[in-house]
Amino acid sequence: MLSILNFDSHKIPLEDWIETGVTWLVENFRPQFQAIKWPVEQTLNGIDHLLQLLPPILVLIVLFIIAWRIAGWRIGLFSVITFTLIGFLGFWKDTMTTLAMVLSSVFFCTVAGIPLGIIAARSDRFETFIRPILDAMQTTPAFVYLVPVVMLFSIGTVAGVIATIIFSMPPIIRLTNLGIRQVQPDVVEAAKAFGSTSGQILWKVQFPLAMPTIMAGLNQTIMLSLSMVVIAALIGAGGLGLPVFEGLNSLRVGLAGIGGLSIVLLAMVLDRITQALGKMKRHGVRRETG
Repeated sequence: MLSILNFDSHKIPLEDWIETGVTWLVENFRPQFQAIKWPVEQTLNGIDHLLQLLPPILVLIVLFIIAWRIAGWRIGLFSVITFTLIGFLGFWKDTMTTLAMVLSSVFFCTVAGIPLGIIAARSDRFETFIRPILDAMQTTPAFVYLVPVVMLFSIGTVAGVIATIIFSMPPIIRLTNLGIRQVQPDVVEAAKAFGSTSGQILWKVQFPLAMPTIMAGLNQTIMLSLSMVVIAALIGAGGLGLPVFEGLNSLRVGLAGIGGLSIVLLAMVLDRITQALGKMKRHGVRRETG
């Protein structure tokens, strides 16, 4: 019994199994992974090209209008001042690249995450199946994602976005599931009594009532995306993570400091706008149900 518990001589070769599995995937499914990479690459390049092409003054005007319509003129003015400060710090192009990476990641997280959350809300078996997967996705250190992503998709900004999608998708799945499950049963029963189909109940009753919770999940997904695209600089992704990484390597405290400050400012703007969007959805639901 004691010899069995000798951890030095009895070791599970899990490291070798993981390396063998990833190598097998790379050797046998390379074309499939490149096919997965293509839509992400096209979306990212399109958004990044558009943001880099637009004059900064036009971006600031559009940003003010969006923030003003969603969160009020104070947040609109704060957003314009924040982005202007980032521009004067010399990180305008890096910020646009980071913003493109975040928007691309959130787009794919939303497209995949909301349907998965809906399926989980409507099927206890599927929720039981996907819950440990989401736990692993959320608790696995961010750096661990980088190695298999590089092996499967090579280095670069696109690989960084793919790692970001994997890392930041769980919140929107969990909160979509939670929001739909929290809809009061008597509301669903009333809809059934009026002859609504299952699809009508989902899209006209459950989904609108769950929208504030879903928007909270979207907010968390955006924040996680922003944190991950910074780490993705380690695998060749551009954006604001690059000056932080360069400052760390060369011990340039000033460069890393202003890069980190720009990231914080961008996160504040995105957080304020998405939180206001969630509140707007919540008030809209209250007016409809009131």
